[in-house]
Amino acid sequence: MNTPIERSRLAPLVVGVDGSEPSLRAVDWAADEAELRGVPLRVVYACLWQRYEGAALARDLGEPAGRPLPQDIAGAAAQRARARHPRLRVTTDVVFEEPEYALVREGRGAAALVLGSRGRSGITELLLGSVSLTVAGHADCPVIVLRGSHDNQATPPVRGRVVVGVGDDAKDSAAVRFAVEEARRRGVALEAVRAWRCPAHETTDHPLLAGEPARLHEEKAAEELATAVQDVPADVEVRRRTVEGHAREVLVDASHEADLLVVGARRRPGHRGPQLGRIAHGALHRSACPVAVVPHRDPGD
Repeated sequence: MNTPIERSRLAPLVVGVDGSEPSLRAVDWAADEAELRGVPLRVVYACLWQRYEGAALARDLGEPAGRPLPQDIAGAAAQRARARHPRLRVTTDVVFEEPEYALVREGRGAAALVLGSRGRSGITELLLGSVSLTVAGHADCPVIVLRGSHDNQATPPVRGRVVVGVGDDAKDSAAVRFAVEEARRRGVALEAVRAWRCPAHETTDHPLLAGEPARLHEEKAAEELATAVQDVPADVEVRRRTVEGHAREVLVDASHEADLLVVGARRRPGHRGPQLGRIAHGALHRSACPVAVVPHRDPGD
């Protein structure tokens, strides 16, 4: 257990709040995660309300007198986290800026960012929410987006496993390293999943060769999976699984039996647009459990 002084020197876990029910569930989950990691929790509320309206202007426009101030929203979220874990060190910050930009900047000094799946606008589940998508596609640190029916708790485990999707960067996967640590903290199994497909042009109807192309692709996937988890410490139970199909569908299916789904997102230097990739994008929209998007940069980037 880290002492309070040691905790204060560690990178905090950051949770973005906006007063909505999904963001309050994110506070609960983030408080559990910060306690597991032994790091401080930083509650951030970013909005443009005061910049463009201000309290006086809001009154002139007939806004309800009881409308909570940004500081009240952040303070209530922090109080909720402290009530859940009284020994947890919690700080707050209110930033009058677009939430996407503020949270991406907060991520530069964070152990991870935690966000609710939807904000106050009530966007449909299919669209997820622009803040979560933008932050997940740009942040320098892992971004955890809360999804699923058990998304308000990181502990105790509900399903008893952390699932990680193994991609082409099997030899040095930031997503795998992140997933290993999450499984270890929770004391649950790590399930490493590698999806594979046999291109249509490689199939054959010849009775002596039937199934041969598929077998070769499956064997290659198994080898890549073994490489990805070869350095996992002995105290973490590892389950390896190769599955034929589209990676997006395979991982969404696996999320139904997971406490956390971990996927990677390659960051390309100089690229200004979102950098999620189809697999991470699909997981964020359709996962049945919280999703951790872990950025990966090639050595030397």
